[in-house]
Amino acid sequence: MSANEKRQAGEAAIRYVEDGAIVGVGTGSTVAFFIDALADLKDRIQGAVSSSEQSTAHLKRVGIPVLDLNATGRLSLYVDGADECDPHKRLIKGGGAALTREKIIAEASDKFVCIIDSGKQVPLLGKFPLPIEVIPMARSLIGREIVKRGGNPVWRDGVVTDNGNWVIDVHGWQITDPVGLENDLNQLPGIVTVGLFARRPADVVLVGDKVM
Repeated sequence: MSANEKRQAGEAAIRYVEDGAIVGVGTGSTVAFFIDALADLKDRIQGAVSSSEQSTAHLKRVGIPVLDLNATGRLSLYVDGADECDPHKRLIKGGGAALTREKIIAEASDKFVCIIDSGKQVPLLGKFPLPIEVIPMARSLIGREIVKRGGNPVWRDGVVTDNGNWVIDVHGWQITDPVGLENDLNQLPGIVTVGLFARRPADVVLVGDKVM
C-alpha cells in the first residue's frame, strides 16, 4: 500500500504544475515518482531546481533541465516528500540528508506541495528522529545542547551531506511546539539546518492522491 500511495501522490502533484513553470523538486522515493511523471511535461516547463545531487541526476536522466536557484528567483511551486507530517502540515524532513537545500527551496517557493503515504501522518512530530545538519567541528557541542533539551543525539556516522556537513538524528523528543523548537535550535552556532519544517510548513499535503 505504501508504494502505491507514494506513486499516487507523486503523480497527483502534477496537477499543480503550470505551463512555463520552473519547478522546485525535493528528494526521496516519493519524489522519484513525481520526477518520472514530470518528464511527460518536460516540453511544457522551463526546468527544475533540485534539492540534491540524487534528484539532479534523476532529472537530467529524464531530460529535464536543472537550473540554479540564484538565477531563477522565486519559484511558483516546490514538490517534496516528508518523514513525518502533523495535522497542521508541519513536517520532519531530512531522512535522506538533503534537508538544507530542501528548506532553502521551500522558503523560495510560493506553494509547497508535500507528497506522502499515510504512514507518514502523525498526531505529534518526533517519533521519527529529528535530523539536524551540523558543521563537523560543532557535532559534540550541538550534541550537548540537545541533551540539555531532553533529546538523545545520535551521529549519523559515515553520512556526509551534499554540503559537506554531518547529520545528528535526535531521538526521544515529543515536539509539542515545532515552531518554538525550530527557532530555538536555529540560534545555536554550528547548526546549519534543522529538519523541522514548521515555521514554513507545507501549503498542500497529498496523501496518495487525496488532499489531507
